[in-house]
Amino acid sequence: MKTKKSIIGIGNALMDVVVKLTNDEILNKYKFPKGSMTLVDAETSSNINKDTEAFEKILAPGGSVANTVDGLAHLGSETAFIGKVGNDELGQKYNDGMVTVGAKPLLFKSETSTGVAMALVTPDSERTFGTYLGAAIELSPEDISIELFRNYDIAYIEGYLVQNHDLVRKAAEMARKAGLTIAIDLASFNVVEDNIDFLKEIASEYVDIIFANEDEAKAFTGLEPEEAVHEFAKICDIAVVKVGKKGSLIRSNNEFLKVGVIDTTCNDTTGAGDLYAAGFLYGLLQNMSLSKCGEIASIVAGKVITVYGARMNESMWSDIKYQVAELG
Repeated sequence: MKTKKSIIGIGNALMDVVVKLTNDEILNKYKFPKGSMTLVDAETSSNINKDTEAFEKILAPGGSVANTVDGLAHLGSETAFIGKVGNDELGQKYNDGMVTVGAKPLLFKSETSTGVAMALVTPDSERTFGTYLGAAIELSPEDISIELFRNYDIAYIEGYLVQNHDLVRKAAEMARKAGLTIAIDLASFNVVEDNIDFLKEIASEYVDIIFANEDEAKAFTGLEPEEAVHEFAKICDIAVVKVGKKGSLIRSNNEFLKVGVIDTTCNDTTGAGDLYAAGFLYGLLQNMSLSKCGEIASIVAGKVITVYGARMNESMWSDIKYQVAELG
């Protein structure tokens, strides 16, 4: 009998290329709104890569929910990830990266090349994505079955998938039929704006936990953060709105919390929201209070913004786990 609680994520399997820029010139050239995620084709992705040859780069398996799964695995949770990669070297590296951290890769294969997310980090520590989805976008409703979700407790759906309405609806339906709690991250304000009606439908019908930052919350509700978290709580069991340096707001039933941030130095916000979710969901899997879930989330998010990219080394994770244990 399974006693350890577990989580399964579904999202875009993308190799992250984190680029440390010295100004906004590249963003302006490609007309990327700062802080957004813009989908690009293979040629544009290649051009961005060439245009940033002079800058320092970090390559790592990524994608929003995959980053969360990586964090949960490091914290000790049983995890799995559903996605689609190319039948290529990057796809194999992606699979191996999941296995290395102890996450179960449930990766479908495609003859299309593995997707790449160019994370462009400006000197103000903001990150802007130019994303070539590649094989990731070929994940289809036909790939999704109830068997994938059996024996897990929480299904975490990536907001970036909502361009494929049928896929997200099928994943939510199968997760619900398998008896899972369903969580979703709203991904990016422009994704929310482009899919607002569908997101509201899915959230109302299936979602138990919503994560959003203040821009995404504004795009979804039209409200400022504190009013937005209360509005989200009308359609889900747990609502979380992240407000950057001010921490986060959490609402569940009649419980409302404001959680602060840890004292740290921000070098790159890439992965901050993803790792916040990892910490929060880890706490939920351990049946901790919402307050402690928020505190763990703040610790993990506060650590990842000190490094470039969304992945941390084992020494940092050891420190995080020590701090989490200290919370009791």
